[in-house]
Amino acid sequence: MRFANRVAIVTGAARGIGKAIATRLASEGATVVVADVNRDAAGVAAKELEAAGRKVLACPMDVSDPAQVAATVQSVLQRFGQIDILVNNAGIVGEVIPVHETSDAEWHRVLAVNLHGVFYCSRAVLPAMLSRKWGRIVSLASVAGKEGNPNMAAYSVSKAGVIAFTKSLAKEVARDGITVNCVTPALTDTDMARSFTPEQRALLASKVPMGRLAAPEEIAAVIAFLASDDASFVTGAVYDASGGRSDY
Repeated sequence: MRFANRVAIVTGAARGIGKAIATRLASEGATVVVADVNRDAAGVAAKELEAAGRKVLACPMDVSDPAQVAATVQSVLQRFGQIDILVNNAGIVGEVIPVHETSDAEWHRVLAVNLHGVFYCSRAVLPAMLSRKWGRIVSLASVAGKEGNPNMAAYSVSKAGVIAFTKSLAKEVARDGITVNCVTPALTDTDMARSFTPEQRALLASKVPMGRLAAPEEIAAVIAFLASDDASFVTGAVYDASGGRSDY
């Protein structure tokens, strides 16, 4: 059990990739905090894991609200005494529209969740990780952060920011027993993908040499590796999981 005696917070864990990550970490022994802005969905996901014999706690949390993030982290520390793993998975696509039609509110909404949320959550867990000299922070970026998707400027910029934040923080804590990495998936078969039109999905899938969407469990497997002792010498990495679409 790679994650026995480890406590992991997974944001956006009520469904999709986040739920797959929570399931994978819990199946390998982690106590998993299912953190999600949707209180009811987080509770349902937690009950499903509990029914499978997993150790889990549901926590409603909006990653774009630093006060909520800080309160949740303190609650987890009071309950378990440690936080070993943070997976910054929560994210939104936002409106798929040209830049000249993008409102200020929409721009800030996407960055608040996708980029600011990664900062708030990472900042909140770092003191606990630094005190124990061990930690894993893994964030979900996207190939859009490398290549830029048309009509998705806010999303692409937010994910590029996650990549830069990962590299910067990784260097800060490289000698403190903490690794910081991110994963860049291509389009994955989740509710988020199903929010696109069939034409949009077909266009994005056509860019993948494997010719298909990723399964959430495939992304979760990469996250599990980066969160484990097996990846002890991997930090500041932008780990591609795009079926060959982006190989740099």
